[in-house]
Amino acid sequence: NSKLYHCSGCLGAIAFYSPWRIEQQLYKLDVGWPKHPEYFTGQTFCVAIDPFHDLVYVAQRGANVPKVLVFSDEGYFLHAWNSTLEMPHGIFAVSTPTNTSIWITDVGTGEYGHTVKQYSPSGKLIQVLGTQGKAGTGLNPLQFDQPAEIFVEQTGEIYIVDGDGGMNNRLFKLSTDFKEIWLRGENGSGVGQFKIPHSVTVDSVGRVWVADRGNKRIQVFDKVTGEWLGSWSSCFVEDGPSSVRLTANEEYLIVAQLNINRVTVLAAPPIGSIGDCHVVNTIQLADEVKPHLVDVNVKTGAIYVAEIGAQQVQKYVPLT
Repeated sequence: NSKLYHCSGCLGAIAFYSPWRIEQQLYKLDVGWPKHPEYFTGQTFCVAIDPFHDLVYVAQRGANVPKVLVFSDEGYFLHAWNSTLEMPHGIFAVSTPTNTSIWITDVGTGEYGHTVKQYSPSGKLIQVLGTQGKAGTGLNPLQFDQPAEIFVEQTGEIYIVDGDGGMNNRLFKLSTDFKEIWLRGENGSGVGQFKIPHSVTVDSVGRVWVADRGNKRIQVFDKVTGEWLGSWSSCFVEDGPSSVRLTANEEYLIVAQLNINRVTVLAAPPIGSIGDCHVVNTIQLADEVKPHLVDVNVKTGAIYVAEIGAQQVQKYVPLT
């Protein structure tokens, strides 16, 4: 039940003064979403919004549970599907008025795992990237080890962070025909290195934002060249970023911090220098909620938070 797992009036404490900080809440919990939370029967790892068709896709794990649940933006359960998925980790909906694909990263260790899969909205398997059932570091054929998340641009170009604690710590950019354009990263804490690159998003001015969870920082790259542009760590002293998404107007970055049960709103820098990170607002969740990955509806501005502790997805709507 949603009421057990939120703290609607809370603002998370931060360890330093920020002139960017807005004390009044920017978001409020939509306590009526979804209409029937009993459909959450497993661990809800990730959520993706299709704003063209007002749909919300939720991927969950567990024995004998449907792996993907589909809701309307108003919160009505529509249908579920369960095909060739073992352990979904990240999900992304790429949508145009005429075509929609649902991409899911699978970190399972069985015959379907270590892959990134493209599905139709009804769950028909279209494409598999990676070598099913085999973890690896290879590029030809492409191999993953617990791929964490995928972001697909409207052009069809693909960004993948690989992975969620496996042997690889890298960021891919792939072409529309799934060929490597560039590859960055290795295990480490230096510039352009990663420890659990967990989430990725791309802004409209050509920057790729990566939640480098184990290093407690966000790193930023040029989407054309893969060149490193900067990093933020001062906002993540307490806990590393688990998820990164931009608001519709790209004024803010929305970041989940799993271990401190917090969703943090950061000021997104305009074109130019990455600069330092600035906390604008926080949504403090109850203990053990564990927000894992988030998505933003670019049409309404609503934030959806997949919570693996509370085993639910919650919707927060903007107050302004």
